[in-house]
Amino acid sequence: MKQYFSFQWHITDECDQRCKHCYIFSGDVCKKIDSMTWEQMQDTFYNCLDFCKVYDRLPYFYITGGDPILHPDFWKLLELFHENNIPFTILGNPFHLNDQVCRELKFYGCEKYQLSLDGLKETHDWFRKDGSYESTLNAVGCINRAGIRSVIMTTVSKANYMEITGIIDAAVTAGANVFSFSRYVPSGGELDASMTPQEYRRLLEMCDKKFKEYEDKGCDTYFNKKDHLWTLYEYETGAWKLPPDTCKGMIYGGCNCGNCHLTILPTGDIYACRRVSGSKVGNVFEDRIADVWVTSMENYRNYANFYKCSRCTLLAFCRGCPAVAKGTSGDFYGDDPQCWASEENGLLKPQKKSNGGRYNDESSCT
Repeated sequence: MKQYFSFQWHITDECDQRCKHCYIFSGDVCKKIDSMTWEQMQDTFYNCLDFCKVYDRLPYFYITGGDPILHPDFWKLLELFHENNIPFTILGNPFHLNDQVCRELKFYGCEKYQLSLDGLKETHDWFRKDGSYESTLNAVGCINRAGIRSVIMTTVSKANYMEITGIIDAAVTAGANVFSFSRYVPSGGELDASMTPQEYRRLLEMCDKKFKEYEDKGCDTYFNKKDHLWTLYEYETGAWKLPPDTCKGMIYGGCNCGNCHLTILPTGDIYACRRVSGSKVGNVFEDRIADVWVTSMENYRNYANFYKCSRCTLLAFCRGCPAVAKGTSGDFYGDDPQCWASEENGLLKPQKKSNGGRYNDESSCT
């Protein structure tokens, strides 16, 4: 159990972009815009605090949308966070940021502001809209000057993975405090995300080389290896080793779904993970989150149900991305399509027949 519990809170769908890989508008760019009322936001906030009190966790919020700054009660919500001394990060767009806005965000307690960069100029603007690339890089300076940590996040897919090292260069040049990337989750759109395991491993290899080059130069940008397949890569290359005191049956890292994270949508729907389609586990307007956590959320903590990961040496530390597995095959516990672990490279135990075709090992985590 981690000390902090993170709530990814979408307060509105309102956004001045229609990105090609957006979960909200995938398959329906004209969907109804949902937003919480001020009363609903207050109820949600205190429901989250109640959860943390029950389970002795410290709350951390990722406020997002859409673009949360477009919500008419955005600043009132920040006042509520400030009054309760609750830390938060904003996941938003660059278009409404300037030095004054960023100073106000800092005053209310904003620790980080995450922007997206999904390609070099032509590719990024194709994903999002004309002018987005330059606006994003320019906003990094405003965020930094206010004393907020600037984060550049990239969504990697077949459409842009060969540009990632160039994106790293752009993020470092702009002065981003943090750079990270995660993989695109198929969500019904037309984006081709079909990287092979070999292509993805090669991408990690290229990024690892780039990261080390910058670190050797004393670069101030922190490279956050967010994707859990970094664990597989670093274990394979010897950069990371299994702790000697690992206890069988314990989960130490990897995917946070069902462990220290959940998502709340503007409709009040509670999702185990925003990236996992159909992972609704309740509704914050109707349910106490503390109750949801020990009922419907249990469906996302059956670690022995992973087809492939349950046979893997790294089960307690990795598990790839179940959201990508779900988006690809429709099964949360299915195989991560970019994972290259196998019996041949010594990471997987031999397959055994069991209920539903899953690996059966009484010593596996449950």
